[in-house]
Amino acid sequence: MSDARCRSCGAGGLETFLDLGKTPLADATLTAAELTGPEDRFPLEVAFCPTCTLVQILEEVPAERLFVDNYLYLSSFSDAVLAHARRHARDLVDARSLGANSLVVEIASNDGYLLKNFVELGIPVLGIDPSPAPADAAEAAGIPTLREFFGDDLAARLTGEGRQADVIIANNVMAHVPDLNGVVAGMKRLLAPGGVITIENPCVVDLVERCEFDTIYHEHLCYLSCTSVDTLVRRHGLWLNDVEYFPDLHGGTLRWWVGHEPARSASVVRRLEDERLKGFGGGLRYRRFAGDVEHIQAALLDLLRSARREGKRIAAYGAAAKGATLLNATGIGVDLVEFVVDRNPMKQGRFMPGTHQPIRPPEALVDEQPDLVVMLAWNFRDEILEQQRAYRDRGGAFIVPVPVPEVIT
Repeated sequence: MSDARCRSCGAGGLETFLDLGKTPLADATLTAAELTGPEDRFPLEVAFCPTCTLVQILEEVPAERLFVDNYLYLSSFSDAVLAHARRHARDLVDARSLGANSLVVEIASNDGYLLKNFVELGIPVLGIDPSPAPADAAEAAGIPTLREFFGDDLAARLTGEGRQADVIIANNVMAHVPDLNGVVAGMKRLLAPGGVITIENPCVVDLVERCEFDTIYHEHLCYLSCTSVDTLVRRHGLWLNDVEYFPDLHGGTLRWWVGHEPARSASVVRRLEDERLKGFGGGLRYRRFAGDVEHIQAALLDLLRSARREGKRIAAYGAAAKGATLLNATGIGVDLVEFVVDRNPMKQGRFMPGTHQPIRPPEALVDEQPDLVVMLAWNFRDEILEQQRAYRDRGGAFIVPVPVPEVIT
């Protein structure tokens, strides 16, 4: 039992069920000069709120340090994410009859990967993102971007300027914000009458059932279910009206459709009931998950150590945050995994936080031809396997670590 209070409902009595130890910030890649200096580590404990069912970590690192100081993630380096975003944008344009007099606002708009689809059609947009590197990329692509954190104060300022959004998009951001109520209150204020909010985040049900423990890190303060989202938006006079499921996106993603008026679909009712029947309204299911995590970590370490004893070289693919969690929480250093490759040139030449593997371009897999590659970015499994066909054709193999370690040739 924790002394902390829930980020959503404010209740006490949070039930801690998983402790991944003290880890560095997952996106805090290092320069060569920083390798010998001090490296901060923070507790990574996860708890369940029995009052509103929200799953959340207990530690809260200042948002400026997470998303302003050293945030280099760019959405445009995933073909799958780009295709998903384009479909969503085009569907919204058609379904909502968006045009030159509409306004689409995206919270945490990153490098403009999604909003550019609206701009191509002449639809006004506004991106909101506090991270310098993604915001620079967005503005270079012609996406007007406010370099700020979103909340009710910013929404009040925008509405005071006469701006209201016909569509608000919040992809992979609700999990990142400490003030959930401030963000939802801001969306309520900014949303025009008859407008719609779409919220996407990985689903905590998939996280648990697929044992995706590496998606837990300090940027992800909360892990959302339909039940916790429904409770949160109702608190602010909004309604969860529909839900879509994308099983292959980020390890299982839900898109929640929220509006001013109730119009609840059968899919929402089914999801809420499914979560109840599977035990996600109580702490026991999460305690079982913690045991599953220990088994996976042990199996992965056994596989890597056995390969190294046989003289095999091992690399990894994906210098993303989930990769940093998996390496640090499992204790995988440079003695087991020699280097990591990543498509993002901003990360190349740097080093993984905590475990200090050098980050190289993906071409290094063919140049070096390691025997095995741990697929840290397993959420893009099919994309990576196709992209690295030359490496595989030459005898290379991938290890997909979750839900159980699996070797793919």
